[in-house]
Amino acid sequence: MTERSAAPFRARFVLAALVIACLAFLPIANWIPGGASAPGYAQNGTDWIYGSAIALGAGLILAISSTSRGLKWLWRTDAMARPIALFTRRPLAVSVGIAVVAFAAYALIARFVFAAHPLLIDEIVQMVQANMLAHGHLSLPVAAHPEFFSGINIVDTNGRYFAQFPIGGPAMLALGALLHAPWLVGPAFGAITVLAFSVYVRIAEPRAGIALGALLLLAFAPFTAFMAGSYMNHVTVLTWLVIGMAALAKVVTSDTPRPWLALLSGLGFGIAATIRPADAVAFALPAGAWYLARAVRTPARWKDAIPAAIGVAIPLCVLLWVNAATTGSPLLFGYELLWGKSHAIGFHTSPLGFSHTPVRGLELLNDYFLRLQTFFLETPVPSLVPAIVTLALTRTLDRFDRYLLTSSALLVGLYWAYWHNGFYLGPRFMYPLLPVLAILTARFFASVRERFGRGRAYRTTVYASLCALAMALVMLVPLRAAEYASQYPTMKWDADAAAESAGVRHALVFVRESWGAQMVARLWALGVTRSQTELLYNHVDACRLELGITRAEERGLTGATAFAALQPLLVDSAHTIISPYSPDPSERALPDTPYAPACVAMVQQDNAGFTLFLPLLLAHGGDNIYARDLGARDTLLMNRYPDRPVYLLRPATSKMGDLPKFYRMSSIALR
Repeated sequence: MTERSAAPFRARFVLAALVIACLAFLPIANWIPGGASAPGYAQNGTDWIYGSAIALGAGLILAISSTSRGLKWLWRTDAMARPIALFTRRPLAVSVGIAVVAFAAYALIARFVFAAHPLLIDEIVQMVQANMLAHGHLSLPVAAHPEFFSGINIVDTNGRYFAQFPIGGPAMLALGALLHAPWLVGPAFGAITVLAFSVYVRIAEPRAGIALGALLLLAFAPFTAFMAGSYMNHVTVLTWLVIGMAALAKVVTSDTPRPWLALLSGLGFGIAATIRPADAVAFALPAGAWYLARAVRTPARWKDAIPAAIGVAIPLCVLLWVNAATTGSPLLFGYELLWGKSHAIGFHTSPLGFSHTPVRGLELLNDYFLRLQTFFLETPVPSLVPAIVTLALTRTLDRFDRYLLTSSALLVGLYWAYWHNGFYLGPRFMYPLLPVLAILTARFFASVRERFGRGRAYRTTVYASLCALAMALVMLVPLRAAEYASQYPTMKWDADAAAESAGVRHALVFVRESWGAQMVARLWALGVTRSQTELLYNHVDACRLELGITRAEERGLTGATAFAALQPLLVDSAHTIISPYSPDPSERALPDTPYAPACVAMVQQDNAGFTLFLPLLLAHGGDNIYARDLGARDTLLMNRYPDRPVYLLRPATSKMGDLPKFYRMSSIALR
């Protein structure tokens, strides 16, 4: 291709890089009044400036030193020759070795950073479903008094309960549950991702050094490693997406049809759809278009296209069957049954009551890319700089680049239209961007060298990058690990071990939650929908809501009638503030509004200490039954289990991080 013909393509790449740079460097969300925002941007910007200055300064000193007499050993052009040659000669052995080391790193993170526990509510609820699957059940009967056992993302309908999430994610965790090691599911699938990506990248990137660099980046990027140590379904969906991509790459580079590989490709995308449908759509649609275009041009390639379609269809049929067996309709997912159609992707009113608009979607994307600058590589220099520079310096794209960039753009577009702000261990909705980020980042040095030559500017860039990576490895990644290790102490608490130590067996244990959490559970028990509950709880004075719920319970109101009776309480919603009385920041209060004695008692209860109930759904040791403490209503369960000793589980104080303890309670006193 001539310079003249390549120039328009460069202009497009520069424009694309500028758009991404705007999202990744500018606090656009903070400039738009209201809506989402980019928290901590000022501090992050300051850190980037100082970090970049240190890395560039050190890089310049090393670049100058490396050209002086006696210090040329600092710059050896063949330093990576042996590893690259080994990767070229024995790619499978090297890839397996990298995957084994990655698995060990992920497992150490899972065990010693996250205490081998699910921490986010999504992880906990999917683990509840995984335990059902491990015992051969898609759902289980709802308890006689579901308000004692309900959870925000757990569907309870027609006398059965199950998780709101698509079945694929819990099915992956069920494999670990069967082996009594669900905490190793993330590390195992993370390692499989590394192996599958090694197949893809050796085809998509013919330069062995860059392919090896991309593989190492994907395997050991902090964003990859910390997420792979968790129970999140983003790990398993990426595994199946990369398997689909790798098999696709094998098929399209073969001179003859490869129906079995095409079937594997379809299975990869189809299984991904049973875990996170939106992620699968972003990568499966371009793959399907690629298969179809090849088949139309060359009829023999229908032998690839048809097996690929069958591969997608098989897991989707299983997904539809599970939906029909749980929600009652093949096309109805649990989260739509629980939250309504407003849960779906699109610009509309969200299940939480606010309006998701294209502008708000832009704010969320801005926040995601700003966070990627930190969480992708944890370097003092913004992490996306190499990928953005590489894209700007790109001259042409081959077919694999076009596929990966198109799929990544579709993924970003889908989450632009999704109302929820997905942050946990980083911008988790952007996790499937890791393959394209790894490849573009690995091409950074080559792109700079091809554009600027091997002079001091290039050497400074290389040394500055190596200094940034060294600072990340020595300082920033350990700090992030320590931060994660110190978070969520209650979620990491081992209830089964604590119960065994305290001699609590075959007991009925009431878990003291906050006043607000109790009201939410009581609203669900009244048949108020999840969306309506969120609306009431987030906008109504806690005491007024407490009294309103009590009246509805006394009158026997349920469903729409109960919500209609409570809806007038929203009249003062614009004036409520975060409660100054309770340590639970989610409770609302109207300023200068006195509390009734019953409400004062609940505030005093909050200040005495409360904990979280949902993690206790995974506690099964000692044949104990854990139930939410609901005050006087507790007698309903005590009458149901009269032969069990009764305990109250709560921390000794309301101090943050104070772990709960078991308190033996007198049945007479409780009654």
